[in-house]
Amino acid sequence: MVTQAAPPPDEEEAQVATDLVRRIASGEPAAEAELVERYSRGLLYLLRRLAPELAEDLHQETFRIVLERLRRRELDDPAGLAGFLRGTARNLVIAERRKNARRRTEADEEELAQAVHPAPGQLSAVLLDEEAETVRQLIRELPTERDRQLLLRFYVTEEDKESLCADLGLDSLHFNRVLFRARQRFKELLLERRRKAGWSP
Repeated sequence: MVTQAAPPPDEEEAQVATDLVRRIASGEPAAEAELVERYSRGLLYLLRRLAPELAEDLHQETFRIVLERLRRRELDDPAGLAGFLRGTARNLVIAERRKNARRRTEADEEELAQAVHPAPGQLSAVLLDEEAETVRQLIRELPTERDRQLLLRFYVTEEDKESLCADLGLDSLHFNRVLFRARQRFKELLLERRRKAGWSP
């Protein structure tokens, strides 16, 4: 009796994948469970390498997206099911990283905005409480012309941010950073002046 040779692993995988895709598209719940069981371990391994802290969540999200896609229609290349799963997982990792990068940028902008408009007790309070001429004198002692311009025009003459950005060739985020550094240098100069005068900080 002649036994038929088993198909090569790649061919066998293609056959299984094609069958699963067909059965899921036809609405067979058991096929969905088989897909998760067959590919879950490899997909989780991939995600733990790409994004360890997000692996569990993205693992579930990948299967949700892929199953919803397969329920609507079959893949153009059903044999490439494993690759489709891996590609979906990678896309989710990339999307999550971009989202986190945007969150960090927004947080940085918010933090800088708060620094630019300090609470009472910081630079705003100084400008309100100190003699105006003393403040101007301190600002004139700053070594950088741009620092002097920013502090005088933004805080003393109260020019709006948009016109200063246009005048100095700065975008909004760069303006916040430059102004934040100028404020820090002014505060250092003020503390040094107070120290020399024997004031408590």
